[in-house]
Amino acid sequence: MIKSSHLIVAAAAIFASAACNAEKSKDASVSGVAEAKAVKPPKGGDWTQMVSATAAGGFVMGNPNAKAKLIEYGSMTCPHCREFDEIGVPTLINKYVKSGRVSYEFRNYVRDPFDLAGALITRCNGAKSFFPLTRAMYKDQPNWVAKLQTVPQAQMQALTNLGPNKQFVEIAKLAGFQQWAAMRGVPSAKSGACLSNEAEVNRLVQMNSDATTQYPAFQGTPTFVVNGELVDGATWKILEPKLQGALGG
Repeated sequence: MIKSSHLIVAAAAIFASAACNAEKSKDASVSGVAEAKAVKPPKGGDWTQMVSATAAGGFVMGNPNAKAKLIEYGSMTCPHCREFDEIGVPTLINKYVKSGRVSYEFRNYVRDPFDLAGALITRCNGAKSFFPLTRAMYKDQPNWVAKLQTVPQAQMQALTNLGPNKQFVEIAKLAGFQQWAAMRGVPSAKSGACLSNEAEVNRLVQMNSDATTQYPAFQGTPTFVVNGELVDGATWKILEPKLQGALGG
């Protein structure tokens, strides 16, 4: 059994960027590259409506037989992940996933207990709302991070004495996660059960271990994998040409 209390860290280091890729850019979509042919969508919808859980613990959106398969490892507390969500994800979804040419799998990589609590919330309703909740949590990241940064270190340290069935419920209270989730269709009773689900906590921690085992060059979040190959770079400006290459563009 993985002890989630080992994830508790000093308040001063909660949002350190050591495990969050520091590469920044004002990304823009790459133009002038040949377009791959769109794939006929499923009956009655488009490929973005096709979302399912994966064996690795993530959630995948899009055509399961897409020519380019993208995996993102992302952290809820990582500002560079939020930047990618703002700059890159709209084009990724609307231009590439919706057409059936690219599938997009998101795997949580938890850097701290607050990250883990956020991940438990976004995963609580399963595949049907995972991507909307994840994107909404990124959008609101500055607000809930600011709340957590005001909590005294002694109060944070006291969380280490709580078992995982209580620890993340208390963290969610500090961040306002349950009220936030209730406003987005996740009742408080349900989110409370998700936050105290020790098996899901252990699954998330295991996903961290799996990521670094499978990809020894893994350096932080966001990290991208295209058709099984780790991308050397953490921005949309770098990622889009890799997708185009995988599509034969």
